[in-house]
Amino acid sequence: MEGTLSVAAIRTETSDGILTITLDRPDALNAFDRAMKEELLSALKAAERDRAVRVLIITGAGRAFNAGQDLKERQEQGAADLITELRTRYNPLILAMRRLEKPIIAAVNGVAAGAGCSLALACDLVIASEDARFLQAFSRVGLVPDTGSTWFLPRLMGYARAAEMTFLAEPMDAATAERLGLVNRVVPADRLMDEARALAERLAKSAPLSLALTKRALNRALGADLASQLDYEAQLQAVAGASTDHAEGVAAFVGKRPPAFTGE
Repeated sequence: MEGTLSVAAIRTETSDGILTITLDRPDALNAFDRAMKEELLSALKAAERDRAVRVLIITGAGRAFNAGQDLKERQEQGAADLITELRTRYNPLILAMRRLEKPIIAAVNGVAAGAGCSLALACDLVIASEDARFLQAFSRVGLVPDTGSTWFLPRLMGYARAAEMTFLAEPMDAATAERLGLVNRVVPADRLMDEARALAERLAKSAPLSLALTKRALNRALGADLASQLDYEAQLQAVAGASTDHAEGVAAFVGKRPPAFTGE
C-alpha cells in the first residue's frame, strides 16, 4: 500500500514498507483527544493486517511529540470517567503497540508528557531530537501515572529513577533520557526524521518473521524466568528455522550477497 491518508487527528504515509504516523494537533501540542486515540488505534490495526507494512514510525507535527491527555476535553460535559477512558481507549492502544509484531520507532521531536511519554516508551526504539523533553506530569494534577508508565519506567531505568521522575514531575532532557536508557539515540533536530527513516529502512530490509518472533520473545522475557524463556526461544527458533527467509539468509551469506527477505 503506497500513498497518503489524511484524517482529523493523525496523518499517515506509507512508502517502501514504512508507515509513518504523524500526530497532527500541533495547536494543542498533539495532546490526545478521543479522535486521536481512536484513529491511532485504527492505524495500528490496519498496519497489523497490511503485509506491505514492515516498520512503523510515530512522530508529532509542530514542536511537540504529544503533550498527554487534552485536559480541556476532560472538562467537557459527558466526558468519560477516568477508569472508563483508560480501559476503553488508552490501554487498548498500548497493548496494540506491544502486540504488533512489527518494529515501531518513536521519533520524539519535542515534549512527550504524561500519556505522550508513555506512548514513546511503548515503542520498540526511540530516537529523540535534541529538543525533546520527557515528563511524567501526573502528580502535577493529582493523578497517578498511567498508560503503562509504571510498567515501562522501572524496567527501563530502575525503580529509584522511575520514582524520582514520577514523584517530582520534572522534565527530563533528551541527553539524560539517553543516558538512563529511555532513548536509543539523540540526534540534531533537523536530522530527526532522516535518522528515523534510515533506521526504518534498515529494519524494513530485515526478515519480517525474525523481527516478529524476536519482539514476541522480548515481550515475554519481561515477565519470565530463565528456564521457561530458554524453552520459549527454542520453540520460536524452530519456527524461524523452517522459514523461507532463514534459507534465503543462509544462501545470501554463503553467496556473499544481500538477502531478499519476503516474510515467508
